[in-house]
This record gives sequence, structure tokens and C-alpha cells, in this order.
Amino acid sequence: MKKRETALLELLAENGKMEVTALAEKLETSQVTIRKDLDALEKRGVIRREHGFAIFGGSDDLNNRIAVHYEEKRKIAKAAAGLVSPGETVMIENGSCCALFAAELAEANPDVTIITNSAFIASFIRKSASANIILLGGDFQKDAQVMVGPILRTCAAQFYVNKLFIGVDGYSEQLGFTGNDHLRVQAVRDMAEHADGVYVITESSKFARHGVVPLSLPEGKPLHVITDAYLPDEKEKALNLAGISVTRTAE
Repeated sequence: MKKRETALLELLAENGKMEVTALAEKLETSQVTIRKDLDALEKRGVIRREHGFAIFGGSDDLNNRIAVHYEEKRKIAKAAAGLVSPGETVMIENGSCCALFAAELAEANPDVTIITNSAFIASFIRKSASANIILLGGDFQKDAQVMVGPILRTCAAQFYVNKLFIGVDGYSEQLGFTGNDHLRVQAVRDMAEHADGVYVITESSKFARHGVVPLSLPEGKPLHVITDAYLPDEKEKALNLAGISVTRTAE
């Protein structure tokens, strides 16, 4: 993805809807160039066009979310994939970083087995020749393409792994890691019950906000964070004091 496209998507993700003229001014390029970029993004279903405006495709659609902070997420995904041994079985929860991580893992790790509640991730890596995919059942959330609910809890209980990889919507020192959907948060808790350790893979911008539902992961589970190079030092120190190890990617 071109840097200009990435910057364009980040502006739309932040503002939701912007005039084409405003986008051209912000990115210091011509309206003709911006319109070409928007045409390409619209064909991929990432944005919508409407009477001189561009509209972000939706915060719950992973196709859109992957495009925001793409380079940071790609580096995080690569670093996380390096933590998985050849042939290992891991659980992966839904999320944009998680999707890129699954793709990196399927490409780099022969015979890896991925257990996931994300239909999006299962589809995203379906063409991988080596990865084995186990899709957990449950109630299907259409926009996010993720399984949740009591059936998911029953399915997750059939497995036990060393590592569960998850995404988050935010973090605070008072609440810990948080999400914005209580059903998905419960799905993370249910999956975490059946893993030795939990690995949070997320861009550093998430540490400047928090969601509405604390993850409240099962006690005694080691927590690890893999994030980008821009995590503030004070945030890393706070995480370390909370007993959470941190890996930052290179700039």
C-alpha cells in the first residue's frame, strides 16, 4: 500500500467523512490524484464516495481496519510470528493486527495450526498451502465476521495451547486492557482459559485510549505485549510494573 493511501485512510478513520478538497489539502497533493486513490480504495471496498466526500467504510470491517497504520501492524505481525515455533498450535482472536499476524505466520511457519474464532482470518489465510485452520463455532457477528457466545465457549474448551494472540481496543492503568464489545471480550476470556499465556498484538496508539469493557483475563496468565516502536517509554514502564512484558518493533 502506498504511503499516501495509508495517510488518506488514517484521516478518514479519524474523521469518518471528509471532502475530497480537504483531503487534497491535508495530503498536499492534487484533487485529481486524490480521486484516483479514492477510486482504487472504493473498488476494494475500503471507502465509499458520496457527492464530493469520501467516507470511511466502517470501523468494524477488518478490510478497512487493516489499512489503518498498516506498516506498523505489518511489523508487529512479523515480530509476533517469530515467537511461534515450527509446527506449533496457537489460538488467534479477531482483529486487524491478528489477521496480519495469521497471514505472516501461515507464510513463515510450516505446518502451524491456527485455532480462531474469526471467520475473516480463516478466509484471509485460506490460500496458504501449509497452515491448518480450525474455526471455532458460535453466534456470528456479521460485520466483524467473528464467532461469540456460549457455543464458542464450548468449542474453545476442546483445546489447550501455549499461546493465545489477541487484539485490544485500549488500555488504562486502572482497568488494564479493554474492548468495546462485551460479547467479544467474553470470547477472549473463554479462549484465554485454555492457553498458558496471552499475547496482545496491537499498535501503540491503542495505549492512548481505552474501551468500555475491561478484559479481566483469568488470573495467573502471563501477559505479553508486542507493539510498534512508538510506544512511549512511560507506558512501557507502567506495563512492566504491572507484570506485563513488552516487545517493541524497530522503527
